[in-house]
Amino acid sequence: MTAVARSDGPGARDLARPSRWSLRTKLVAVVVGLFLVVTVATAALTVLLLRNSLTGQLDRDVTTAVLRASGDRAGPGPGGGGPGRPLPGGGDSLTLTLSDGAVTSRVEHDRSVEALTDDQVAQLEAASLGSTPRTVDITGLGDYRLAALRRPDGDTVIAGLPTSGVTYAVGEYATLVTSSTAIGLVLVTVGGLWLVRRNLTPLDRVAHTATQVSRLKLDEGDVALAQRVPASDTDPRTEVGQVGLALNGLLDNVEGALRARHESEQRVRQFVADASHELRTPLASIRGYAELSRRERDPVPASVTHALGRVESEALRMQGLVEDLLLLARLDAGRPLERQPVDLTRLVVDAVGDAHAASPAHSWHLDLPDEPVEVVGDQARLHQVVANLLANARAHTPEGTRVTTSLRRADEGVRLSVVDDGPGIPDALRPNVFQRFTRGDNSRNRAAGSTGLGLSIVEAVTTSHGGRVELSSTPGVTRFTVILPAD
Repeated sequence: MTAVARSDGPGARDLARPSRWSLRTKLVAVVVGLFLVVTVATAALTVLLLRNSLTGQLDRDVTTAVLRASGDRAGPGPGGGGPGRPLPGGGDSLTLTLSDGAVTSRVEHDRSVEALTDDQVAQLEAASLGSTPRTVDITGLGDYRLAALRRPDGDTVIAGLPTSGVTYAVGEYATLVTSSTAIGLVLVTVGGLWLVRRNLTPLDRVAHTATQVSRLKLDEGDVALAQRVPASDTDPRTEVGQVGLALNGLLDNVEGALRARHESEQRVRQFVADASHELRTPLASIRGYAELSRRERDPVPASVTHALGRVESEALRMQGLVEDLLLLARLDAGRPLERQPVDLTRLVVDAVGDAHAASPAHSWHLDLPDEPVEVVGDQARLHQVVANLLANARAHTPEGTRVTTSLRRADEGVRLSVVDDGPGIPDALRPNVFQRFTRGDNSRNRAAGSTGLGLSIVEAVTTSHGGRVELSSTPGVTRFTVILPAD
């Protein structure tokens, strides 16, 4: 068996987490970061090289000074710099000659001899100096680069130069480099922001076009996608141009697909409308002939009477289906509805009374406000909305189910709710409950046939009135809520 390692630790989660920085901020941060890294590294290396160079020059001058003090006249002038050349240590030199432990010569400062204290001499003796210059911190004098040399007569000569000059030169250069880096950081940040913003402006225009398209309503109707990325932002030689060109191609493809979808929907709607309209006449004729045959005075066999009754019943059912399809086709075509004041309170009372007459085994209840509730709309269509909701509760719940119809005014308009305590709508059916020809399964205990268009008509009529339909369903509580504008 092969073990597979998983990277589920905190580090992996951090890498997978998307960054909240914008592309503009990332680019500027990268530019500034690279500038700081390169500048700081270069400055540090330059300061280090300068210090080493000045220290090396100081060591050469110290070596020359100790040779001169020991009696070797082959070297250059004082300090090793030749006549008139200042010492890199600042011009002050230290020369000390020890003979059998006794000091025979002291320190020289600006060509004036000053005596060293016993502690300072002891500090120099304890330093164990050799021919290679070393830095010694002399109390009261500061840091000196010192070297020692034993003469043939047995005396020891110690000579040195102060490091203050080197320290001062290196400090001045470091200050200059720090100031230059700070100024450069400001210039790079401001210039980077300007350059990045200027070069990302075409990408902003592409994003603006995509945002405009994302706000369009594309799920229905004839959709015209007039938005396109400008030609100046579709240069395939640039990355932004490639994005703009790809977005324009995508919009062309989507527009063609939406146009084809709309044309197909129009053909289907036209066919449904034409077929429904053409079927109304033959269905009415079938019902008429069935009724006429049942009224025949001559004896008719019982089987024929039953068959004619079934023909009339199915013709009536088909006529209802045709009427529903024709209504949906008219709503899809955008035909205007009547606009007049409608007393919803009276309409709900009448619809609940009809439902009680149709199914006395259900428990029908009303929850209405004291004052009548009116809206502006098509009374016949609104009555159909309430009747369909009540018929849905009657057809898909068992006998004895409590169905409560309530009406309320709210800030958003008028809320009409139909609530039952039946078994509820299955989770798989709930997302498609308002689609056409959607029927409930056995869990809703269908007691009568259903065309699957009732709730589709509820949603279509409500939408045509400028409202919406909401559904919430759990076992024991199923609520359909129709929200209509108050005026």
